[in-house]
Amino acid sequence: MKPARRLFTFLVAVAAANLGWTPSAIAQPAAPRPHILYIVSDDQGWKDVGFHGSDIKTPNIDQLARGGARLEQFYSQPMCTPSRAALMTGRYPHRYGLQTLVIPSAGTYGLATDEWLLPQMLKEAGYATAIVGKWHLGHADRKYWPRQRGFDYQYGPLLGEIDYFTHSAHGTRDWFRNNEPVKEDGYVTELLGQDAVGLIEKHDPKTPLFLYLAFTAPHAPYQAPEQALDQYASIADPARRAYAAMITTMDAQIGRVLGALEKRKMRDNTLVVFQSDNGGPRSAKFTGEVDMSKGTIPADNGPYRDGKATLYEGGTRVAALANWPGHIKSGSVVDQPIHMVDVYPTLAGLAGGRLGKNKPLDGMDVWATLSEGAPSPRDEVVYDIEPLRAAVRKGGWKLVWQATLPSKAELFNLAQDPAEKTDLADKNPQKVAELKQRIEALAREAAAPLFLTEAFGAVKPILFGSVALPDEQQALETQP
Repeated sequence: MKPARRLFTFLVAVAAANLGWTPSAIAQPAAPRPHILYIVSDDQGWKDVGFHGSDIKTPNIDQLARGGARLEQFYSQPMCTPSRAALMTGRYPHRYGLQTLVIPSAGTYGLATDEWLLPQMLKEAGYATAIVGKWHLGHADRKYWPRQRGFDYQYGPLLGEIDYFTHSAHGTRDWFRNNEPVKEDGYVTELLGQDAVGLIEKHDPKTPLFLYLAFTAPHAPYQAPEQALDQYASIADPARRAYAAMITTMDAQIGRVLGALEKRKMRDNTLVVFQSDNGGPRSAKFTGEVDMSKGTIPADNGPYRDGKATLYEGGTRVAALANWPGHIKSGSVVDQPIHMVDVYPTLAGLAGGRLGKNKPLDGMDVWATLSEGAPSPRDEVVYDIEPLRAAVRKGGWKLVWQATLPSKAELFNLAQDPAEKTDLADKNPQKVAELKQRIEALAREAAAPLFLTEAFGAVKPILFGSVALPDEQQALETQP
């Protein structure tokens, strides 16, 4: 140690002794805050990644899983809009009316502007914030758009579903950069990857970055470039072939983005999270606005029951991982319940973000669970609270309650039966009553679903503002 350094150390020690400081009280340099790359795929089945045994090639996602933690009880909401809202707010969607279905293309509502969103919190903490990809939290009014909600930069679609080559929905182009419409050629997934790479190449690594990379793949319509389709020529079913090609194309773009981080020497200090926004669809009713009823539905949720839009595990337990070299143990498996609402407080803790402007969070800081394998602080998972249905998990017990008549309550012991094959409601009436009581309490706090409010408002003038009677002449001619 140099003499000057020794003298400085001695003086600090003397001052500490005279002032009653302990060594632990002396300020230490803070660990660098991580860059955050949060990747969301769209309608991807739980099994449709290589690390869950799929035949679909996902080498870059698999490498992230091998080098980090697989999150085997990671929960989303059952559909796109509610899941994205949960991520952005750290609060369950029934709190602000986004619990039912998704915002349709003609929908005029959006995520309430009095919610203090994740990018707003991170931006206040000194992060540069960017969304590259799908938003789906309000499009009809600019007050709902990403640039108005805390993102410094935005690129991609605002709606829930677009054509992968025309970038349009129902004949309307949905492709924007920083609130301005963009007209360009290219396949959506590749354009998103290309833009994310360009963003990283221009970014100053000294400023922490939050990049929300929200792919539209592999949401319907099932479309992929010819070169990608050729990789799966052995798959006879066209929907499954396109679906597989879409996921592999997305994986390649993830690889490009990780490569850009490496090139800028940012990768070692970047927390990467990957997840699907909900389970893969198992019914054509829930693939989206494009009619898929004449084709097969290709998503595979593995052992889990049903899929997107349902409250069973197949609709809400999603493929997910977290990776941060040196901070999350390589090759670890976190088999503890974590919900998307937990992301907000966890990232706030890592980023030095200040809580307080947000409304009361449902999320919990799960960093110790991710980084140390500590038990999850989460004992309860709220799958959804709607006027006609709900589901909640307490410990290992899960109740799925259909409230419409004839009502049906199903009880599952997930610790023993994660596939939800055996309904134990008749054998455990007390547990059913307990979980119903919890659902009722949550329902009393819930806001009215905005989808139902808007839908009723749209049809009311049609149903109650006119009269439908048969044409008199026609009735006379066709009478018995």
